[in-house]
Amino acid sequence: MSDPLAPREVSLLTRDLPGTSGSVRVSEEDFYVEELPLYEPSGSGSHLYLAVEKAGRTTPEVMHELAAALEVHERDVGYAGLKDKRAIAVQRFSIPVPPHSPDFAARAAASAGPGWRVRSVALHGNKLRPGHLRGNRFRVVVRGVRPDALERAERIASELRARGAPNLYGAQRFGMRGDNAALGAAILRREAAPRDRFLRRLALSALQAELFNRCLAARLSDGLFHRAILGDVLRKRATGGLFVCEDAAVESQRVRAGEIDPAGPLPGHALFAARAEAAAREAAVLAEAGIDPRSFVVGGGEMEGARRPYRVPVEDLRVDVVTADALAISFALPKGSYAACVLREITKEGTPVEEE
Repeated sequence: MSDPLAPREVSLLTRDLPGTSGSVRVSEEDFYVEELPLYEPSGSGSHLYLAVEKAGRTTPEVMHELAAALEVHERDVGYAGLKDKRAIAVQRFSIPVPPHSPDFAARAAASAGPGWRVRSVALHGNKLRPGHLRGNRFRVVVRGVRPDALERAERIASELRARGAPNLYGAQRFGMRGDNAALGAAILRREAAPRDRFLRRLALSALQAELFNRCLAARLSDGLFHRAILGDVLRKRATGGLFVCEDAAVESQRVRAGEIDPAGPLPGHALFAARAEAAAREAAVLAEAGIDPRSFVVGGGEMEGARRPYRVPVEDLRVDVVTADALAISFALPKGSYAACVLREITKEGTPVEEE
């Protein structure tokens, strides 16, 4: 019997357009990601912001070595987001400036370690916190593409520029064996009780992500990616504000204009509720997965619920030829969105790309 919570492949938006084929992450140098800061350092304050370039190292590894090099407590080091090991990544860290240390900025600027170096430093008034970024800019080289790959990629890119990309969760949410969501469901049924709080949080988050992906897949399959339906929860792009759709025809025009987006559920006991047709569609996904909404309370504060846009704008998307059989795909996405949502559309391959 198959696992009802095993991750499912999400439909493609551009399924009628042939892809380029090809492989991603042939080497670390083929995947470049740079954080887009939520704000720029002010130039004064008690914290030093460091732009760090790393390759072949995880964010926690660099954070540990940076703290040791500058003789500060690791818990005092701030960062905006995690960056993958198998990539060239540029991200920011914050370090509190010790009192009476006039040479601290110079020492920080000269800091380096195996696979990482500081590119710039600037003062600011507060510690960086997770989520203090606007998004990420990517440049990904796809190798082994078809001879007509550039033409194919440009056709798909034109659609993504105009319509956005499906905002799916990448494979890393579901664990190496793809069973994190199933563990989350077992926790809600009180059939599992991990003692590790991180594992519990990870499993419940994976369950939410899988249910969101299934709601997104249903929208794509039913031609509802660029439409609002009665009872949809809609999210304003400019402010993030949520409201419920009461006139599908009127709100669909705003969806097509890129002003608002239908927002799918990360289910939980305090979720901003959909109504009417949209609520019925979400309930059908839960029922198919064997999830009783009454069990969300078991998840406590880790299962309150949230809304996530079904689509994501793809900014500055361009395609460049690298060699006769390789293309470079460059684009920017808001925080929390995965590069895979763009690359899978262009290549039509199962892209093992997890960077968000």
